[in-house]
Order: sequence, then C-alpha cells, then structure tokens
Amino acid sequence: MPFAGKQAPGRSEPFCHSWAIIANMSQNIPLVIGIAGGSGSGKTTVAQEILNRVGADRIAYLQQDSYYKDLAGLPSAQHAEINFDHPHSLEIELLIRHIASLRDLQPVSVPIYNFATDSRTGETFTVAPRGVILVEGILIFVDAELRKLFDVKIFVDTDSDLRFIRRLHRDITERGRTTESVIKQYLSTVRPMHLEFVEPSKRYADVIIPEGGHNKAALDMVVARIETLLK
Repeated sequence: MPFAGKQAPGRSEPFCHSWAIIANMSQNIPLVIGIAGGSGSGKTTVAQEILNRVGADRIAYLQQDSYYKDLAGLPSAQHAEINFDHPHSLEIELLIRHIASLRDLQPVSVPIYNFATDSRTGETFTVAPRGVILVEGILIFVDAELRKLFDVKIFVDTDSDLRFIRRLHRDITERGRTTESVIKQYLSTVRPMHLEFVEPSKRYADVIIPEGGHNKAALDMVVARIETLLK
C-alpha cells in the first residue's frame, strides 16, 4: 500500500483529520505540517518536493538540523561522545517558539549550524511567515509540546539498509566525516535512538509515506491535499 493515513471514526478524510484545520485556515492561521522519519529516510526529499510543487513562496520551511545545541564551548575530544540522535541534543524550546511566532505571522531568525565543528556559526537566516509552515526532522514527533503544534503529521518510512547507505553518503560528502566514524556513530547512537525514539513516534503520524521521495503516488496525494487546504 503506497500511502497510509490513520482515520478517526466517522471521518472520511484521513489527511484532514480535524475541524480545527479548516477553522485555522479560514482565520488565516498558517497550516503547520511536520515531516518525520529516520535518518536517511527521505524526509528532505519529500519536503523539497512539497516546496517545489506547492511553491517555496507559499511555505515557511524549518529544519530540525538548525536547532542542534551549540557545542563550541565543549572540548573537541568530547564531541564524539555527544549523542546527536537523542532529543536532548536539540534546542526544542527554540523550535517551538519559532513555530509559534510564524503562526502569529512574525518572522524568525534561524541559527546556521556547522556540522563539521558541531557549533552554530553565529549567523542566522530569516524565515518569513507563509500560509504553510513545513517542519522536517527525525525527532519532531517525540516531544509532546512540539507535536501538538502540527496540524498534519507525516512520517517517511524507509528500510534501515537504505537509510544507512544514504546517511553514510551524506555524512562523508556533506559533513566531512570518515566511513569509520559514520559506522561507529550509527551502531552506537543512530540505530539505538531510532529504535527508542524515532520508530515509536510513527504512531502519532496522520500519514505514512513508504520509501520516501520515490513514492510518487503518495506525494501526489499529499500535495493535492495541501493545495486543497490552501484554497
């Protein structure tokens, strides 16, 4: 089954699961969509497809990766001991404030994170409010306070071997990591944290997309529903 949506009793549309969504849109309150899934699952691909097809000028896009805590003050030898796949590695409170500000039609200044040094650069970029707020990250459905901000929750579900290969390629080419360090991190933290936090958070999803951005049928349905809600 290429596309799965959980459906509450008496409701015919799994993607539009609450009258609150309709009420929010009628009051010009932005629609908040969360995209979660394991590392390398294809979350970013799904997000980019939505941006491309709905229009980046209509979407305020936030990525969990921007909200990692700054480790600049920590000795470099201790960086390898940090579990970046645990919720505590993120400044969730800041992400919550930014989503709330965008819902109130206020722009936000998002920190720029350097994964080569595990620190914030000190620079930011501005995200302006739009009709849709799209938030993407592996752990965004774990925190209850963050989770309740989403009108629609999408989980990208991809086999573990594909996720590992994608992560390996990304971390080597984009983040300056070695093959050995990526494998070590995957076995010591990524896989255990996925099983403890990410996979269980799938139960909160309204929509489950198998095989990430390669599932055209699912993406067509998601984009069509977003377009309908924006109208």
